[in-house]
Amino acid sequence: MTLNSDQAAYNSKKWTPATTGASLVKAFTTINKLFALLALFILFSCSDDNPGPGIPNVPVNEQISVSSLQYPMLRQDGGYAYIQSGYRGIIVIRQNASTYYAFERACPYDPTATCGAVTVDQSNLFLTHNCCGSQFNFQGNVTAGPAVYGLLQYKTSLANNILYITN
Repeated sequence: MTLNSDQAAYNSKKWTPATTGASLVKAFTTINKLFALLALFILFSCSDDNPGPGIPNVPVNEQISVSSLQYPMLRQDGGYAYIQSGYRGIIVIRQNASTYYAFERACPYDPTATCGAVTVDQSNLFLTHNCCGSQFNFQGNVTAGPAVYGLLQYKTSLANNILYITN
């Protein structure tokens, strides 16, 4: 009996159910690893368009002169100014002559609360939200309150006495 070329090639590979099953398991394991890597990539590459816990993402692109008579307290360390921008307003805090922070005034505990906004306490030692009583330091971190998240911070950069505030 003579074998045609297709039959001879098939017989030379010696396909058996055991080798086919092992090959399938190996292929299945490889596919599972690829799916796991793809899932991790998707999980870590997704960004949240919501900048804070429930705080709407509104565009912020402000420029203020830190030496302006409009913002006299920004000429001293620990000084601050309120500006009309962001979701509920922005508080700008001067740490030193080259470092300024800008925070959203909506409290992260209840951003939709209409009863107030984050302000500097009368003692000038911390920030507070007069509705929920949450307190924050001048770096925006929670120091007391029901709030568990810090204040939403905007990006700042200083060039020639002009402070740029963006998100």
